[in-house]
Amino acid sequence: MKKFFSKKILLPSQIIIEIEKKMKNIRNFCIIAHIDHGKSTLADRLLEYTKTVSGKDMQAQVLDDMELERERGITIKSHAIQMNYRSNGEEYIFNLIDTPGHVDFSYEVSRSIAACEGALLIIDATQGIQAQTISNLYMAIEHDLEIIPVMNKMDMDTAMPDEVEDQIVELLGCKPEEIIRASGKTGMGVEEIMQAIINRVPAPKGDPAAPLQCLIFDSVFNSFRGIIAYFKIINGTINKGELVKFVATGKEYNADEIGILKLEMLPQPSLSAGNVGYIISGIKTSKEVKVGDTITHVKRPCERAISGFEEVKPMVFAGVYPIETEDFEDLRASLEKLQLNDASLTFEPESSLALGFGFRCGFLGMLHMEIVQERLDREFDMNVITTVPNVSYKVTTKKGEKLEVHNPSGLPDVMLIETIEEPYIRASVITRSEFIGSIMTLCLGKRGELVKQEYISGDRMELIYDMPLGEIVFDFYDRLKSISKGYASFDYHLSDYRPSKLIKLDILLNSESVDALSSLIHFDNAVSIGRRMCEKLKELIPRQQFDIAIQAAIGAKIIARETVKAVRKDVTAKCYGGDISRKRKLLEKQKKGKKRMKQIGSVEVPQKAFLAVLKLD
Repeated sequence: MKKFFSKKILLPSQIIIEIEKKMKNIRNFCIIAHIDHGKSTLADRLLEYTKTVSGKDMQAQVLDDMELERERGITIKSHAIQMNYRSNGEEYIFNLIDTPGHVDFSYEVSRSIAACEGALLIIDATQGIQAQTISNLYMAIEHDLEIIPVMNKMDMDTAMPDEVEDQIVELLGCKPEEIIRASGKTGMGVEEIMQAIINRVPAPKGDPAAPLQCLIFDSVFNSFRGIIAYFKIINGTINKGELVKFVATGKEYNADEIGILKLEMLPQPSLSAGNVGYIISGIKTSKEVKVGDTITHVKRPCERAISGFEEVKPMVFAGVYPIETEDFEDLRASLEKLQLNDASLTFEPESSLALGFGFRCGFLGMLHMEIVQERLDREFDMNVITTVPNVSYKVTTKKGEKLEVHNPSGLPDVMLIETIEEPYIRASVITRSEFIGSIMTLCLGKRGELVKQEYISGDRMELIYDMPLGEIVFDFYDRLKSISKGYASFDYHLSDYRPSKLIKLDILLNSESVDALSSLIHFDNAVSIGRRMCEKLKELIPRQQFDIAIQAAIGAKIIARETVKAVRKDVTAKCYGGDISRKRKLLEKQKKGKKRMKQIGSVEVPQKAFLAVLKLD
């Protein structure tokens, strides 16, 4: 008996006191910055400094586990990892989330910010503040995150520390001594960053004894274990094997495995408030896990779901079709698995006369669309055709019905339309003053309206434009970069819908409309774009045994035409000398054959013709 009572029995209240002690030493933070300002390199140094990653595991961009991310040197997915750090005799737990920097992946950043209490704002000492730096900063401030400004790349000869410091002080309103000077390459300033995280980032607030409330901020698909959801515990405690409920879907599961995210997943018996971890519960269907959902206990559920998580709004829509029609179901499965890993991708089935069955997909931008296409090819071995991208329009009919149109073929008849409204964006371009003229010309050519222009510092200016989203979808970003020699940065957000004079431009091949090449275009640009599309298609469509008429039409009016001449055999080669009527007879016979062939022949449109429409310039 004595032996039994000598064991220390922890009462629930004592357990809670111990958990609260640990909670004081948890720090959840993310790294935000403009693209290519050195976030992933600095994250590598933090992992090295805390000995989370060492030896053979150490490589450049440790957290970027996708081959595509390493190849392009960009972060596409947010990556969470836990680090342990000792300071002043205390053991601290750091949960770090490395985020993407490109405007197309800002949804990943918003989800990471929702799971943190602090953010490292990285600014390149050679480039200064860029458009996405400001955008991500505002997002972090909205969520009341503690901001730690870090000036990176201080080892570079071209670094301008004093100038960039002034920019940061002006932007954040902080003191110059609060800015940490660091270098992701050499490891300079890493210790200061660690101390700043301990001293400035608040510990997570939450009650470990309250009903369970976890926010799902990401999920991945594992072909052996099903869907793995990553969460942050706001309140309560979760133990392995407990019955939990996903609030949005109402589904119940057993927590087969829970754990923390080191370089590998590390199983734990229980996790409590303030922690970031993962749950595996044998979910096989992708629709059952929604990013932004709340996990709670079945027996003791929380009163309400966690709010403040915004739904993704796709900006660009395009049709994605399998090259072989029988691969349609495989493409659906691939898109569902990809959607788990990339919550900003949306899709719905559609069909096209030219391409058969496929999906209408919503993307955040052109880079996002390109990445999804590449990932479908690499990860799922799906070879697809993508149609002309376009944005969503709001159509009001003469009967007063309001429709949302993502696809030109879904547009009602011209006679029935009262107004078409197109989405406008508020765009911010930060550049050197020497490129202002050419950038203004580009923006005006894209129907942009200048809202304001102001000097940020020295010779750097910010231009703010209202522009139609449809105009920047194709080549705006590439042209901006080439005009400014790479010195301009660009960020945008959707502002509103405005009525516009838009018309549907159809492309006809032998008088038959090809729906995959249709597009909605502003009236002023229709004739020139229609002409250029016809010329481009003439180059790309191979010659057949009969003439092919390529026409651009607005309603019943043909505005441009090109003809791909037939491949002809020289039937008169055997007629030398003699009467002309012999040649005429043979040519007439050939003409009849060609006419008959045209009635039964179909035009083959190569895949590159669909993509070429994007590169008209």
